[in-house]
Amino acid sequence: MTNILVLGGTGTTGRRIAHRLRATGHPVRTAARAGADLAVDLTAPAGWPAAVADVSAAYLMEPAVPADAAGRERLARFAADVVAAGARRLVLLSAPGGGEPGHPLYAAERAVRDAGVEWTILRPNWFAQNFSEGIWRRGILDGTLTLPAGAGRAPFLDADDIADVAVAALTGTGHHGRAYELSGPRAIGFGEATEIIGAALGRPVRYDDIEPDAFVERQTAAGVPAAVARMMTGLLAGLRDSGPGSAVTDGVERALGRPARSFEDFAAAAAAAGAWRPEAVQSSPGIGNPA
Repeated sequence: MTNILVLGGTGTTGRRIAHRLRATGHPVRTAARAGADLAVDLTAPAGWPAAVADVSAAYLMEPAVPADAAGRERLARFAADVVAAGARRLVLLSAPGGGEPGHPLYAAERAVRDAGVEWTILRPNWFAQNFSEGIWRRGILDGTLTLPAGAGRAPFLDADDIADVAVAALTGTGHHGRAYELSGPRAIGFGEATEIIGAALGRPVRYDDIEPDAFVERQTAAGVPAAVARMMTGLLAGLRDSGPGSAVTDGVERALGRPARSFEDFAAAAAAAGAWRPEAVQSSPGIGNPA
């Protein structure tokens, strides 16, 4: 019996996918830089052969989108190695706009489409789990989330929905050749999102807008690399006028035959699970493949 490879198997989506596959009896091999079945670094091809051997299908994702053009080809090269080793089905975690030349994940999308095997591409919007496991959790714990998104809105997507779609594509039929644009069921602002989380927690949580330049300065002062701070600030600031990343899509329903989970359901479940306890152990941040 061959394995299903889950790249990024300790992350926000990967660990959920691996759990679902194992629960349904599928042999799984997780790969990540640390903490997975195999240690795999996309910057170190010498370690790839052990990961791709005896793999029938693979979930592929980029753990940290590189800023340089050469780095943007690494996931495409890894996908080629997976197929060369015998995998016949690929599921790629991309992002809105990933199919457009110039996008950081365009090379990976092109490689997966041209690999000569079954493929499915997932383009999720902002992860709801950014509030509970990732980059915005600290603000929720502090009671004030400060971001440069103004009154912009986004259809925050539960990572459990991404995992369900990925598992369906890895193990089921009817998903070959599909690029699913994934979002939550409605777009909400950060003010409403923090209100919903506060109601689930039973304490006030507020959102404060900040000017983009000031946010970059704050992030770099906290040790975030300048290029990363500018990239994330640009994505968030792009929501100020309901720009890219604000559109509601039906990809979850098309893939699964059910609606995407609401942000209210996400917040209630995360609060009940203790996601915002200060001592809670958190996964690696899910940037959320924002637009």
